[in-house]
Amino acid sequence: MSQDPREGLVIVGKKPLMNYVIACLSLFHSDAETVKIIARGQAISKAIDTVTLLKKAFIKNLGIQDICIGTQEFSLQNKKTRVSTIDIIIIPKSKNS
Repeated sequence: MSQDPREGLVIVGKKPLMNYVIACLSLFHSDAETVKIIARGQAISKAIDTVTLLKKAFIKNLGIQDICIGTQEFSLQNKKTRVSTIDIIIIPKSKNS
């Protein structure tokens, strides 16, 4: 899986919400055209909060280019486990047109 150099990537986990907001802002300030925010399981709500806070407080013209939801399945000690996933691709609306 190769990543476009114009696309930033933020993987949401257990850190405080503002860490992810600042990571997204840093990527946009370093000329990323889009930022892909990915999360799974309980971190999904934090990914959504990240986009919401970015839009309300920092980048008023932020647009959501795509949202992809899914499920990852893996084996853990001979037991199959599933976890929900989300990928959110954000872009400033001025670059979307």
